[in-house]
Amino acid sequence: MFDVEMRSSPGPHGTPDSLARLKKRRRAERRLKAYGIIAMVLALSALAALALSVVTKTSAALTEHYIVLEAELPVDEVDPDRTGDSGVIGTADFVGITRDMLKSRFSHVQGRKARRQLYDIVSVGAAFELRQHAMANPSIVGSSTEFPFLASDVADLYFKGVYGRLDELPKPDGVAITVTANGKDRWSILAEQPVFGGVVQSLGHVLLDRSERLQNQAALHESGRQAFEDQFRTAESQEKREESRRRADSSAARRDRLLAEARDLVDMSRSDSRPIHLDSAMPSLVLRAGSGWYRFAEVLSDRAVITSLAASAAPPDRAIGREWSFFVNEVPEARRKVSDLQAVLLDDLENEGAVRQVINWRFFTSGDSREPELAGILGAVSGSFWTMVVTFVLAFPVGVLAAVYLEEFAPRNRWTDLIEVNINNLAAVPSIVFGLLALSVFLGFFGLPRSAPVAGGVALALMTLPTIIIASRAAIAAVPPSIRDAALGVGASRLQTSFHHVLPLALPGILTGTIIGMAQALGETAPLIMIGMVAFIVDIPGGITESATALPVQVFRWSDLPERAFEARTAAAICVLLVFLVLMNALAVFLRRRFERRW
Repeated sequence: MFDVEMRSSPGPHGTPDSLARLKKRRRAERRLKAYGIIAMVLALSALAALALSVVTKTSAALTEHYIVLEAELPVDEVDPDRTGDSGVIGTADFVGITRDMLKSRFSHVQGRKARRQLYDIVSVGAAFELRQHAMANPSIVGSSTEFPFLASDVADLYFKGVYGRLDELPKPDGVAITVTANGKDRWSILAEQPVFGGVVQSLGHVLLDRSERLQNQAALHESGRQAFEDQFRTAESQEKREESRRRADSSAARRDRLLAEARDLVDMSRSDSRPIHLDSAMPSLVLRAGSGWYRFAEVLSDRAVITSLAASAAPPDRAIGREWSFFVNEVPEARRKVSDLQAVLLDDLENEGAVRQVINWRFFTSGDSREPELAGILGAVSGSFWTMVVTFVLAFPVGVLAAVYLEEFAPRNRWTDLIEVNINNLAAVPSIVFGLLALSVFLGFFGLPRSAPVAGGVALALMTLPTIIIASRAAIAAVPPSIRDAALGVGASRLQTSFHHVLPLALPGILTGTIIGMAQALGETAPLIMIGMVAFIVDIPGGITESATALPVQVFRWSDLPERAFEARTAAAICVLLVFLVLMNALAVFLRRRFERRW
């Protein structure tokens, strides 16, 4: 009977409490697994967003635009003595010749300000490219030929749509408009139908948005006024009371002015008889009539006031008729570096087929430049190469020999323990500390050249050395003791055992750690900035003692420049740096899997 009762009683894992604990533990395991999956998804999403952002911005730097113009090289200006000597040709004023070509192509652009905008559509380097072409081909002097002029950075970004584009708006066919003079360079136009009604409605929404922003600014000034009023009531001295009162009145005046402007914009957007004034903060609306372009200054549904864009072939003082069209650029002129005049000139060139888009090989074959369209990364890549050469030559042998000594020959005492602790601590020291050390010791005391790869390589070698020592020691320690015992048993010395047997077997792990340390050094910026490698260097360095910069420092410099075109080049340089880092880490993985042995 006792045996039956024992067999029928539940076991220790079959009770309701144990089953509840088991379910709870499994739920906890599922939650932990879910947390891990969520963490991986978030990390991969953040990485994908970062990569997408960088690659998207990079695309604008991979191509460049050229403007093809008829190049005429007058003999009297280029080679007055008709020598045909390239040296004589190279002394001509090709900047002035390039500007004369632009003036000849766009003869209707008049005025100093308009001419300056005209010259800015081509790069400052276009004249030098024309000079090199003429020196290489002296026979073109005195003749006319088509030559591609490199577009400026703002023109290139306009072609890529960064600053918006002039989009043609629909209009009914056969609608004629008439023009009457309304002052100097100002005309009134009247259409047979309310063809501008859609534009007026869209501009009304823009005015309402501006009105809302002004009201928000007025609310901030009202909050400031109330704060100054509180200070006025609690001020202890007459001087502070007067200052608080003055500030409160000033805030109230700004509030009233902003509210008045906001109400005026609302009235303008809702009125059918009051024209909408188009300033530089509004979308640009332009009219094309024949070969002339005009900017809208005021617009109603069936009438408008236009002004000259300095690009008109003739004043529109007669009936335009039905040969007209109008365009809008949603990006206001105040928010872009391309003016309305430059936009219509560039659109004319593009419509004529005079614009070419090519791969931007210049980015990979040129050095740095203050002009974005001329800037490249070859100088920075060369500087990084020479810096890494110095880093490897110094850090690898010293690090490996130090690891061999500490692991194979050094006695175990307080001094070696102290050295090991300091090596581990140095691996965690911020990189800028090594830059300060290189600045004060190697540049200040030993006199190494500033802004040279030799100085940068020494600083990065000091930073990489602890990583190489730690990785090399781990690889040497992973070699089985039986290898050492076998070598010593056949009569090899400790030196022969270490360098003929242990070190070759540990070499894959040593190389892996070295490559990872070099990849970390390749991406460092702070030490190189401290020793002056942030300087503006145009020439390509040819050795370790010449002035140079490095790829991460180049990224840092370009990211701080105000020109919009440098954003794309910064992203492209980041992609190049990431490619080098990925290749170096892939090489480390390959070496580990190809040569590492499983003991």
